[in-house]
Amino acid sequence: MYTPRLKEKYSKEVISNLQDKFQYKSSMQVPKLVKIVLNQGVKGATADKKLVNNAVDEMTIIAGQKAVATLSKKDISNFKLRKGMPIGSKVTLRANRMYEFLDRFISVSLPRVRDFRGINNKGFDGRGNYNMGITEQIIFPEINIDKINKISGMDLTFVTTAKTDAEALELLKSLGMPFKS
Repeated sequence: MYTPRLKEKYSKEVISNLQDKFQYKSSMQVPKLVKIVLNQGVKGATADKKLVNNAVDEMTIIAGQKAVATLSKKDISNFKLRKGMPIGSKVTLRANRMYEFLDRFISVSLPRVRDFRGINNKGFDGRGNYNMGITEQIIFPEINIDKINKISGMDLTFVTTAKTDAEALELLKSLGMPFKS
């Protein structure tokens, strides 16, 4: 059976390295990556419904898993927004798909970012989760630039079982995330 490269790396190298560094008594205490959430808000979605459908299709292509449209939670009259209107798209990746996406993201997509100097290490939330934004969706090789009618960004959230930001930073670093030094 096939297992993703990063999943093997986690079980063979990362667990023992983190266990030595943080003196965990059991390998079950070592933090692990639980899920990756891709989220995209669509500007002008209230005026044009097709924009949300395009965003869902692009997100599906990028993630390799069906994305869903996110709906507004309340009415905001200044934005001509009603409760339940589609305003973005999201997809949650777990298990093998998550490791596959992370591998493609680190090795293929991030090097395509213009003037890339590393990921900012200030995106931790205090509970061991990491958030980052991408300004252009065209860094993903799955997206055909000719078929894009609007360049948009997205947010990525890496959810871990780490108790502190230091543990989460070390986990993501050892999985290969290129943080600024």
